[in-house]
Amino acid sequence: MKILLLGRNGQVGWELQRSLSVLGELTALDRHGPTHCGDLSRLDGLRNTVRALRPDLIVNAAAHTAVDKAESEPELAHTLNALAPGVLADEAACLGALLVHYSTDYVFDGSGERPWTETDGTGPLSVYGRSKLAGEQAIQASGCHHLILRTSWVYGARGGNFAKTMLRLAAERERLTVIADQFGAPTSAELLADVTAHAARTTLSQPTLSGTYHCCAAGETTWNGYARFVLAHAQASGRPLKAGPDQVDQVPTSGFPTPARRPHNSRLDCGKLQSTFGLRLPAWQQGVARMLDEIL
Repeated sequence: MKILLLGRNGQVGWELQRSLSVLGELTALDRHGPTHCGDLSRLDGLRNTVRALRPDLIVNAAAHTAVDKAESEPELAHTLNALAPGVLADEAACLGALLVHYSTDYVFDGSGERPWTETDGTGPLSVYGRSKLAGEQAIQASGCHHLILRTSWVYGARGGNFAKTMLRLAAERERLTVIADQFGAPTSAELLADVTAHAARTTLSQPTLSGTYHCCAAGETTWNGYARFVLAHAQASGRPLKAGPDQVDQVPTSGFPTPARRPHNSRLDCGKLQSTFGLRLPAWQQGVARMLDEIL
């Protein structure tokens, strides 16, 4: 089997190089590939890459993910998050290939308190959310076999992340202030990559499983709760900090104005994914603790 991975150097793409390697012959591209185009902004180049490689599985882990920056560059966000996935989907449909694409809790308006299901109405609050929803719609309209995995609060040990920021600030300051009215589940790139490999392999043999699924770690917290967990784990591991978990003050979203509006409710119901593919999603604390043990 031939596999094409886009976005190999991102947090999820890095882990996908590991998880997908056991499924077949993997070609992993980033924006600056010497032979094939992996740049989502070059739509013709992207199309030519798929036609040249003729993969059985396309995994798109590339995207415009700078949520606030997208507000000032909506055309670029739309190209990367909507038009490029549409090109990949059209080419996948012509080849009979499976396309795996990642989407986000930001396609919802963040209202209420119950976890969002795949059939709930969407209502993105930001340019980023609207561009990701348009990407979903383009894939669905193409008629290709696909897996759209909506996720939330993604992190990895490689590169920058929220936990590293909290550790740095806690080493510098005696008190921290972190948002306490946004709810979701921190989800590791490792988990997404492993779920992707399992779900893709199953769907390749059972194309009727194509569709949209929610995929995030189990449980829920706030950014404030997330920060407290990180600092508590760091202290228990012997990391010297000026601010511990009890010095993390709560603040509403309104206390940190940003160009893009964030949803308050980013809870995702992952029951469909777990029942369809026979998976159990671990608690968010498990993945965060593993990541912290790696970086501390």
